[in-house]
Amino acid sequence: MRLRFAVDTGGTFTDLVVAAPDGSRSMHKVATTPADPIGGVIGSLRAAAAAEGQPFAGYLARGDMLVHGTTHAINAIVTGNTARTAFLTTQGHPDILVFREGGRMEPFNFTVEYPEPYVPKALTFEVPGRIMVDGSERTALDEAAVVAILHRLAEAKVEAVAVCLLWSIVNPAHELAVGALIEQHLPGVPYTLSHRVNPSIREFRRAASTCMDASLKPIMGAYMRNLEGRLRAEGFAGRVLVVTSQGGVMDASHAAEMPVHLINSGPSMAPVAARAYGGTEETLIVGDTGGTTFDVSVVRRGRIPRTRETWLGQRFRSHMTGMPSVDVRSIGAGGGSIAWVDAGGLLHVGPRSAGAVPGPACYGRGGTMPTVTDAALLLGFIDAEFFLGGRMHLDRDAAAGAIEREVASKLGCSLDDAATAILDLATEHMVQAIFDITVNQGIDPTGASFVAGGGAAGLNCVAIARRLGCRQVIVPETGAGLAAAGALLSELSAHFQAMRYALSTAFDRDAINGVLDRLDAQCRDFAAGPGAGAQHSSVDWVAEARYPDQAWEIEVPLRTPRFAAEADVAALTADFHAAHQDVFAVSDPHSAVEAVGWSAEIRCRVASAEPGRLAAVDAGAALKPRRVRFADGWHEAAVHRFETLADGAVIFGPAMVESGFTSIVLDPGTRAVRDNMGSLLIEVSL
Repeated sequence: MRLRFAVDTGGTFTDLVVAAPDGSRSMHKVATTPADPIGGVIGSLRAAAAAEGQPFAGYLARGDMLVHGTTHAINAIVTGNTARTAFLTTQGHPDILVFREGGRMEPFNFTVEYPEPYVPKALTFEVPGRIMVDGSERTALDEAAVVAILHRLAEAKVEAVAVCLLWSIVNPAHELAVGALIEQHLPGVPYTLSHRVNPSIREFRRAASTCMDASLKPIMGAYMRNLEGRLRAEGFAGRVLVVTSQGGVMDASHAAEMPVHLINSGPSMAPVAARAYGGTEETLIVGDTGGTTFDVSVVRRGRIPRTRETWLGQRFRSHMTGMPSVDVRSIGAGGGSIAWVDAGGLLHVGPRSAGAVPGPACYGRGGTMPTVTDAALLLGFIDAEFFLGGRMHLDRDAAAGAIEREVASKLGCSLDDAATAILDLATEHMVQAIFDITVNQGIDPTGASFVAGGGAAGLNCVAIARRLGCRQVIVPETGAGLAAAGALLSELSAHFQAMRYALSTAFDRDAINGVLDRLDAQCRDFAAGPGAGAQHSSVDWVAEARYPDQAWEIEVPLRTPRFAAEADVAALTADFHAAHQDVFAVSDPHSAVEAVGWSAEIRCRVASAEPGRLAAVDAGAALKPRRVRFADGWHEAAVHRFETLADGAVIFGPAMVESGFTSIVLDPGTRAVRDNMGSLLIEVSL
């Protein structure tokens, strides 16, 4: 077994974790290059080769796998840099993307404009023909009308086509016919058929994911080809995989064909790594604090929750992907988040970020606005001479000048108080994001452990845990690159779905087993194809179920892959009641249950599931204590190197634990111990 690489491209830094044949890990962090994200990927690999003292081409030639987490897809959507896309829908239903599913964040706030549809009305076209709910054809597809529409698309210089016709999930004949006509009359123009990308009963969600997928195909196809091409040119001959929103990986060539799966690529990996480091903990709250965003997720009883309500911005005011993805909430709060004071004298932190270019003021690269990193530097949380292991020196005077000019003078407070206020406000934003994914979903954070990931996580992980009431913080030794570490542990996966209604009191086992047989065949084809040679394969079976007359379904894992007897139906019903109680704190055990959808996810393990350990580092000279400002004032804090701490080593706060990638603040009253997985376990006094 040769080297395996995992690269996560963030808004500020690109993280690389390398797995060696002996199971050891090495970690590297370089600045992201927004104008050329692939350049940042190659730059991280160059840094790894240099650290090993090896020629770059020879180092890459030792690799047999590279897993890449990217924000390229979501950035394209957010910035509007997707392809010019047309939307073809059933005649009489042109407003699917406009009406959405209803709902407003503030029902009586009419100052907020109604969001524009993902595809404008000018590029929305109605296709004559109608399939009914039972799959029968009420009106034949008017192919001549479709051809006329396609000629108009050619005149409009459309670059991609999304096709979402009513009830194609039951009978896809009309969509398939439209696809064939697109290939004939618009050769070379990529298109997406809704029944292939997202066979969901929800019309808006299916349409939204179809449009997103089509609009991303040209840009992501070019990105994937460029990624593979440049890696090959540099000497890498291994397999290139890309992280998906579902917490798995897929081949880059396959990802280019279904790019909607990449929208939440990067953040989905942090809970995968947290689960490996969290051990037997009942509930893990996972915070991944980068330079630009704070991503929060949870792991419950070893499972990573998923959701179909993934909004690319504010709820109801942005676009919904409509695809199942790891439930991750992201806010604009990270090391590069800009602090500013509004006209009313109120302090804000984020969501704007200094990013990688120009970066915080202390980077000395032209940034003039104060950030969380600048505040942390003034408070002693960061050593100006040891940032990124000493590879980058920070300008304390520039940080002080920016905070004084933009915050302290406007608030009428001291420089120290201004820096503290910036950190405190950033912490509060993060806590509120955690409340949204825990308390608002019936999860008690006081019974959870907080897993701190990301390069900036150590600055306030103890403060977050105290605010939540958590008694323990887990900082994995690869925590500064948590998403990249998770990518190394991820499995090759594919998700297959089918719709079929079933009522628990009149359950047609033969019909449902037929659906499950078809899903099983798809899983077996995947295992024999992309998953060939896997160390281990498994399939997770899930039903989408609800109480009669409910509007929404919840996912219920199936105990068995087939319904052999009525006892299996009873088990599904009981599991649904329990899941409903768990999610909503209410259930109706005497009610029947409706199942409307069935899915199978095959997971093929292509690499070790063990998180491994970073290579040992010589202790070297002891680090000098330094003054650090904590909540109760300035303290002389001991400073320890994370990499040199022995397993079982115990540290008491006030103290700092530093590595070449992060600084961990141990407040007075905390106790930290390094466990046998290399993680720092911090006991928080409440």
